[in-house]
Amino acid sequence: MLLDVSRMTGVRDRIEREYERSAWAPAGDYAVTSRVRLAVDVHKDRDRFRLAGRVEATLEVVCGRCLEPFALPVDATFDLRYLPHAENTGEGEREVEEDDLDTAFYRDQVIDLGELMREQFLLALPMKPLCREGCKGLCPVCGTNLNDARCQCGPQWADPRLAGLRALLDRKD
Repeated sequence: MLLDVSRMTGVRDRIEREYERSAWAPAGDYAVTSRVRLAVDVHKDRDRFRLAGRVEATLEVVCGRCLEPFALPVDATFDLRYLPHAENTGEGEREVEEDDLDTAFYRDQVIDLGELMREQFLLALPMKPLCREGCKGLCPVCGTNLNDARCQCGPQWADPRLAGLRALLDRKD
C-alpha cells in the first residue's frame, strides 16, 4: 500500500486501487468487512505532493449502547498535502493553523497509502457509534439487550442522600 513518488514522471497521475479486506488487520475501534476502494489524483510540485480523492469501505463497529457490532459504510473524501520529512523541522510552539491539519510528511520517496486510508476510517467514525437512532442499550442490572428482549429487573436504585426523605414517605401516621 505504498506509493513510490520517485516513479512519477508527470505533474499529475490518477491512482485507482482495490484492497481485499484480508489486507487490513482489525483495529481497536473498527474492523474492515468489505473491499476498500481508493481513487486518488496525485499532483506533483517538485518534491511536494497533493493527494485528493476518496476511499470507500464498510467497517464493523460496536454500538456504544447495546455493544452489538453493526456495519458502518464509509465514503470519505480527502485533500492532503505531503511534504518531505526533511521539511518537518519542529519550529517550536506555535498555533496550529488550518493548513497544518491537511499536511503530512513522507520519507524515502514513499507515501504510505495504508496510513492515509486508516486515518480516513478513524475520521469517519462517530464519537458514539449507534446501531440505530432508537437503540435502547443494555439493562444496567442484568445486562439484557433491551432491543431484543424485556428484562424483569426494573431498576431499584435509590439515592442514599435522600434516605431521610424516603423514611418520611414510608412512615405511616
